[in-house]
Amino acid sequence: MKPWKVLITDYAWPTLAVEAGVFEPYGAELIVAQTGDEPELIELAREADAILTCWKRVTPAVLAAAPRCRMVSRYGIGLDNIAVDVATQLGIAVTNVPNFCRDEVSDHVMALILAWARRIVTFSNATRRGVWDLGMGGAIPRLRGQTLGLIGYGNLARAVAHKAHAFGMKIIACTPRLTADEVGSIGVATTDLHRLLHESDYVSLHVPLTTETRGLINAERLRQMKPSALLINTARGAVIDEEALVVSLREGWIAGAALDVLEEEPPPPGHPLTQLENVILTPHAAFYSMAAIDELARTAATQVVQGLRGGRPDNLVNPAVLAMPHSRLALG
Repeated sequence: MKPWKVLITDYAWPTLAVEAGVFEPYGAELIVAQTGDEPELIELAREADAILTCWKRVTPAVLAAAPRCRMVSRYGIGLDNIAVDVATQLGIAVTNVPNFCRDEVSDHVMALILAWARRIVTFSNATRRGVWDLGMGGAIPRLRGQTLGLIGYGNLARAVAHKAHAFGMKIIACTPRLTADEVGSIGVATTDLHRLLHESDYVSLHVPLTTETRGLINAERLRQMKPSALLINTARGAVIDEEALVVSLREGWIAGAALDVLEEEPPPPGHPLTQLENVILTPHAAFYSMAAIDELARTAATQVVQGLRGGRPDNLVNPAVLAMPHSRLALG
């Protein structure tokens, strides 16, 4: 049997040592893309038995060009950069890492809440300019007793809920089919997004990017928020209508935004959201820690090994592929 060839479209860490260690016992060859652009991936995918991808797009054309490919494994949770439906039609299994960076993202959300609540950025910038003035922070409310609204209630949002609850915050969570027992005693469950927006002092987004969630937070919904509210996004930039957000921040519909993700990353020079003082920006860093990256690389690569050896990967996101007569994931 020929050694496996595993195409890596891109990665956001210094080396592929972890992946190499996972594949080394099987003699697998790692094919690392230089640009990750579609033409390059189409060419490299022709001999790939599996694809590992971080942010680059695994398009229908890339999948169509990969007759040997049995698996696409995502370095992360979201799947918006993979043509999952096409992969399923072709009999290709798709996996992700659903527990990735749960601690890191929930810590980052709490850091953004605390930075805003305690005016950390404002005080730090003023003090560096030689302004020693408590009044720079304005009227600071107590965090305990304020309401955090979570749009989406998956693993990351649940971790945020428990940490915010420990700070004494009230929790309200919303998904289209959320039940009360999913939130339990730490908060309130609702399927009414208007209610969440109307009642929350902080609104944090935890939804995947889909056709339904693209532009979910638009002008209409921004107007439903409190004028004193902070909007937090560690999910995907395109979940927010950025033009509407800029207007809302300039005109005071909401008090501020704390964003780890933008629709275009990095943002072009002069992007309006980089110019507003009531915006906290971080460079898609919420996921990052050395431990999280090690776990991510190991889990994503291990799932490729599971599939190529004839097993069922731990986090198969398109299980329908198993029942297909042309499934490429032949379970042993």
